Amino acid sequence: MHADELTTDEALVHRLLAAQFPHWARLPIERVASAGTDNALYRLGPDLVVRLPRIHWAAAQARKEQRWLPVLGPLLPFELPAPVASGAPGEGYPWHWSVYRWLAGENATLDRIADTPQLALDLAQFIAALQRVDAASGPAAGEHNSFRGVPLAERDARTRAALTQLHGVLDVAAATAEWETALSAPTWRAAPVWVHGDLQSGNLLAQGGRLCAVIDFGCLGVGDPAVDLIVAWNLLTPEARELLRTRLGVDDATWARGRGWALSVSLVALPYYQHSNAALARIARQALAALLGERALLD
Repeated sequence: MHADELTTDEALVHRLLAAQFPHWARLPIERVASAGTDNALYRLGPDLVVRLPRIHWAAAQARKEQRWLPVLGPLLPFELPAPVASGAPGEGYPWHWSVYRWLAGENATLDRIADTPQLALDLAQFIAALQRVDAASGPAAGEHNSFRGVPLAERDARTRAALTQLHGVLDVAAATAEWETALSAPTWRAAPVWVHGDLQSGNLLAQGGRLCAVIDFGCLGVGDPAVDLIVAWNLLTPEARELLRTRLGVDDATWARGRGWALSVSLVALPYYQHSNAALARIARQALAALLGERALLD
């Protein structure tokens, strides 16, 4: 998916385990099929999963998650990844990596959700609980979390660059007008809060038709809560979207910035992943259709 990503395989995972956690080295290792872009996943026996950063910008994620997931986990509804070991660079692999408990469930696409309004309520419960956690010592949004939660204006150059790549793919004039409207919204003036930073179906797990876990905290940080509203457009139906907003009590300015985040993330993702990651391209198109209208996506 990335021109400069590292290649990982089961043999590398086995070598790392044999050198650092030999008590796990004889367990079966199987690569997990995933649309995730920052990390490669390998199931380790029935109960564990190894997570290896695959690209340089994700290198700091492992240690951040090791530090904060044990703090956040007991304070949040729904299961979170539980780290059980922290791996160090070795065997030719340059970055820190993690071993987690395996979480059961499937990606929470709408066809696997029995009650979409309930999904909106569950997401609101998770987001509100995350925002209530004391963020005073949390990591400010920055390179470690792909700048999720920074002022929206800091994404302007990147968003406009993506727009130039999308002529003939969508209605660029409509998307540009939508983006400029979002940029005009008042900025977040209150104290920064915890944000997951990447709420979408690939980072949510469902069982029995109901949300059961939130995963992939690589974009975890402290910043503008509007970024966690992207899920309103990349996953939810219009009715569920409004239910999420009502339950969270989102003001007009934050909702406008949330639209801007959903738009920007999708505009950047679509040209980048349209030939390398069908799942993320689909999520981007879904969000853009919700934001701009189906007719804005050109054939």
